[in-house]
Amino acid sequence: MELTVQGQTVYAHTGGQPFDPAKPAIVLIHGAGMDHTVWNLQTRYLAHHGRAVLAVDLPGHGRSAGAPLAGVEALADWGRDLLDAAGAPRAALAGHSMGALVALETAARHPDRVEALALLGVAEKMPVHPDLLAAAIGDDPQAIELVTGWGLGPRGHVGGNPAPGLALVPTSRRLMRRANPGVLGVDLAACNAYARGADAAAAVTCPALFLLGALDRMTPAKAGRALAARVKDSEVVVLPGVGHMVMVEAPDATVDTLAAFMNAR
Repeated sequence: MELTVQGQTVYAHTGGQPFDPAKPAIVLIHGAGMDHTVWNLQTRYLAHHGRAVLAVDLPGHGRSAGAPLAGVEALADWGRDLLDAAGAPRAALAGHSMGALVALETAARHPDRVEALALLGVAEKMPVHPDLLAAAIGDDPQAIELVTGWGLGPRGHVGGNPAPGLALVPTSRRLMRRANPGVLGVDLAACNAYARGADAAAAVTCPALFLLGALDRMTPAKAGRALAARVKDSEVVVLPGVGHMVMVEAPDATVDTLAAFMNAR
C-alpha cells in the first residue's frame, strides 16, 4: 500500500489484507537502518486476526521515498501525519529500537491518536558509541557488522532463523546493506541524540507493553524495565535467550504476546 505523507510516497505492508480504517489499527515501526520486512510474521498474523495493519517503511527506508528524518521528534510528528493519510483516527503503535522511541514520542506528543503501545528493545536513552556512529555516518561496512553482531543474541549467531535454510546473521546483513547511503548514520544519530525518554514515558496515557530480550546487549532488559516503571499503565514481558532483535529472533513469541496484549484492550 502506498500513501502520501508530508508530500512523499510512503510504503506500508498491510499483511495481505486491504487496510480498513474501520477496524482496530496497528502501526509497526522498524528500527535503525531497517525496513518493514522485520515485522513480516507479525504483520500477516495481525492482519488476518481482525487488525488493520500498516508495517511502514520510514522516510528514506525500504520502498518509501524522501530522505530519512533527522530526529525522533520529527518522526513522531510524521507518524501522526501517517495516520491522517491512512484515514485512521487512532491506532496502536508497535516499535522496535529506534521505532520504539518513535512510538513512545508519538504517544506523548499526540495522545489522542494512540490507543496502545508495544515497545520492543527499548530504553530511556540509546547512546551510540562514537566509533560506531562515525562508521555509520561514513557508510563504512564495519558499521553493519557491529550492529548485526551486537543486535542478535546467541541463537542468532548459530543460525537462529525458524525458517529452514535461513540464518539470521546473513539475513540481517543483507537487509541493512540494501539501505540507501547515509540512512544508518542518520538513524543512529537520532537515537544518540534523543533525550526525552523519561519525560515521554511519564506523559503516556495509554496502556503500554514492554517486550524485552533477556540477552539484549544494546538495550538491556533492566533498562527497559526502568523505562516501563515511568509509564502509568505498563506491563513487561522478558523473553529468555533473546537479544535485541526480538521480533526476528522470537517471531512466534512476539506475535503471541502482541496479540494477547492487543486483544485485552
